[in-house]
Amino acid sequence: MTDSTSSVFDIQHPDSDSALLLTVDHASRHIPEEYNNLGLTDPSVLARHIAWDIGIEDVTRRLSDRLKATAIYARFSRLLLDANRYPHDPASTPVISDGVEIPANQDMTEAEKARRVETYFTPYQGAITDLIERKREAHEVPLLISMHSFTPVMNDFERPWHIGVLWDRDPRIALPLLKILRENSSLVVGDNEPYSAREPLGYTMNEHGMKRGIPNVAIEIRQDLIDTHQGAEKWASIMADALTRLGPLAPYEPGEQG
Repeated sequence: MTDSTSSVFDIQHPDSDSALLLTVDHASRHIPEEYNNLGLTDPSVLARHIAWDIGIEDVTRRLSDRLKATAIYARFSRLLLDANRYPHDPASTPVISDGVEIPANQDMTEAEKARRVETYFTPYQGAITDLIERKREAHEVPLLISMHSFTPVMNDFERPWHIGVLWDRDPRIALPLLKILRENSSLVVGDNEPYSAREPLGYTMNEHGMKRGIPNVAIEIRQDLIDTHQGAEKWASIMADALTRLGPLAPYEPGEQG
């Protein structure tokens, strides 16, 4: 199913004729051997949501195949370096995540931070830039969808949403997608819930979408709904149906507020 591979990212259907590009910034929990699990004495921690977005790679691979759309997957854990955070943000190399201390990120030198950025972040984001440029050459209006998943419980709060549509100022995908998803009365659909795309700004959406004037949105699916292949297949079907029904996008001028 993977058409192009490096140690840092995978690209699925790189030569797709579709205008759609799916990005999965937190697809993997992989920590390179040289980092010795970032000093974590309990390797089972890397199976938790703090290390990756559980289930979303499975959903996106199925969705990419259904729509024959290009998808790109980061192949490194968000604990090593968060591909969706600006490198200057301390959260890009968290010292603690959901109560778990990350030893190798404590007292990290600027040189080590720069090495991680150069080795992982820059090639991954550069590959997204290349894909975006190819889409822009082939399509007047390419579409950027950043795929994520969220933990069902955070800070003792049981999150009721099944899916969230996250967006900042560009409503072109978000508003019709919210309307389509909410036609299914069995779904609890969040509008910038359980997270907001406005604070903090995600790197992928902001740099590749907002700043380029490309229609963009982030999708968050609850992890307990997609942590099996059956669940992933169900949600790939839901998303494929919704995206197929988007139709022509409304006009938008940068600077408009959603």
